[in-house]
Amino acid sequence: MVIDLRGKTAIADYMIVATGRSQRHVTTLADHLVERIKKAGHRRSVPVEGKARSDWVLVDAGDVIVHLFRPEVRDFYNLEKMWGAAQPSTDPDSAAGPDSPPDSHSDSAPDSTGGPAREATA
Repeated sequence: MVIDLRGKTAIADYMIVATGRSQRHVTTLADHLVERIKKAGHRRSVPVEGKARSDWVLVDAGDVIVHLFRPEVRDFYNLEKMWGAAQPSTDPDSAAGPDSPPDSHSDSAPDSTGGPAREATA
């Protein structure tokens, strides 16, 4: 999920929230992301936090901050709700988008960031 932070904070312009299926998956996602950022010509180092445990890894790409979570940790912190982001449907068969009703499945199809889309609970 991509969250537009412009006008909300000075820490970054965008936040990406994604989910890995396990600690190893979260670590691998972080490693590949850092590699791709460097290949794209990012001139400064790419700070990474939380890789030792890989429950929640933060990759700071400057104007974009990427949070990679294990599913339970993502549900617990619910950054999407905290930042007031509209959340897409969790239905893997639905192409309708964010206005679709939530699905009761806990295992949903990955969204474009590599993690499952999550529906907010109010």
